[in-house]
Amino acid sequence: MFTAIVLIKTSSDRIPEVALEVSDIRGVTEVYSVTGEWDLIAVVRVHQHERLADVIADQLSKVEGVESTNTNIAFRTYSTHDLDAAFSLGIDD
Repeated sequence: MFTAIVLIKTSSDRIPEVALEVSDIRGVTEVYSVTGEWDLIAVVRVHQHERLADVIADQLSKVEGVESTNTNIAFRTYSTHDLDAAFSLGIDD
């Protein structure tokens, strides 16, 4: 499995729409809206390295409203805990 973390800068009036369109791309497993320099972070997981280009360069970067991306390819996974727990703020519902 190949994993890439894609930082996405969007036009400010299209953040929710871009997030939804990106999340519909096959190979994108999560999309987060975030604070800071970037507007969204997408996690891409594919079985073949070549598919990263298909997903990121050929589809994600062409979504209307995407202004720029910065892709980080993961070398190694050090934890296998639940992703929901990893992003939890510790606030009970």
